[in-house]
Amino acid sequence: MYEVFNNLIDQDSVVEVLKEAIESSKNDLDDSQGMTHAWLFTGPPGSGRSTAALSFAAALVCPNSGCDSCNHCRTALAGSHADVELVRSEGLTIKIDEVRELITRASWSPSVSNYRVVVIEDADRLTESAGNALLKAIEEPGLRTVWLLCAPTLSDVLPTIRSRTRNLTLRTPSTKAVSILLQRASIPAELADFSARASQGHIGRARRLALDEGARNRRTAILKLPTAITDIASAFKAAALLVDAAKKEAEIESDRRDDKEIHDLKEAWGQQGSKLSQGGSKAVKELEKEQKSRSTRMVRDYLDIALLDMVTFYRDVLLVQSDATDIADVIINMDLEYEIMKMSAITTAEQTLRKMDAIMRTRVNLSHNANPLIAVEALMVQLR
Repeated sequence: MYEVFNNLIDQDSVVEVLKEAIESSKNDLDDSQGMTHAWLFTGPPGSGRSTAALSFAAALVCPNSGCDSCNHCRTALAGSHADVELVRSEGLTIKIDEVRELITRASWSPSVSNYRVVVIEDADRLTESAGNALLKAIEEPGLRTVWLLCAPTLSDVLPTIRSRTRNLTLRTPSTKAVSILLQRASIPAELADFSARASQGHIGRARRLALDEGARNRRTAILKLPTAITDIASAFKAAALLVDAAKKEAEIESDRRDDKEIHDLKEAWGQQGSKLSQGGSKAVKELEKEQKSRSTRMVRDYLDIALLDMVTFYRDVLLVQSDATDIADVIINMDLEYEIMKMSAITTAEQTLRKMDAIMRTRVNLSHNANPLIAVEALMVQLR
């Protein structure tokens, strides 16, 4: 019972609330800790808000309250359970047509479980019209339908949706907890500690850094960019390198997935030779459009990770400039100690703070669909 929540790291208070809700749902208790039809999981990237939502969904459809071993749990966590609708947005937005189809499916009665659970991993990507359509469904819930929404912060969803959901806020896991998790997966302690610290508690990012040497090398190259900016020309060169790297990453990932998706879709529509039915042709065009949107998002996601890594570099510089004690214990990027010390000696703490602020503003601009190259060029000029 409740073993499914072992997938959550360093979120004891959240787990306790979810356990109480499950008990209330079984006993039909009506109190402040009881079950409700709509939940909103918020927390910083990597905190595990999607994991929390999926674990809760698994516990709701599992006869044993989340044993983490039965077919119900396994399929719910994989997003393939008959009574669990999992919405993972790979594009820039979730549009109203998608939400309308989702609402229709959510209204069906559970087929093999006590609940029909809908998990929307990126509720912050709902368009305004899609959010309003979802609001109506949440206001008039089905008897056995549960909505689980995930977003970085409360302000990322419509106020009307916030007011009709129960919010659970997850925190960033400690680096120690993430390191222990990685070591359980047979990752050497030193590498696990580095990955946990470099990712700043982002579990998925830590796992990738620990398992992918190429990811570690790319991160190091990005962190060295600030030291290579000496004039306007080098600033523009650094921007081009960063954006090109993001596009290459997106292209590699897209090539890996796009062709297979197109092939599988054509096969599903019964393609014979080069011929495809009219409906199939339309479906292929829609898929290609979605793939293009996904690729655009991949570029922005990669740039966002790169900018966050650069913030950690300047954060370390600021600590040195502030004469912080026990530097070895608080600096994130100890592998770049020489570069950090050099940068701290030739700039002031005020300049470092301005650069960190410029990076964070660029992240916001990119989230508002600013042109990646122009936004990063402007940033690199400011970092100069």
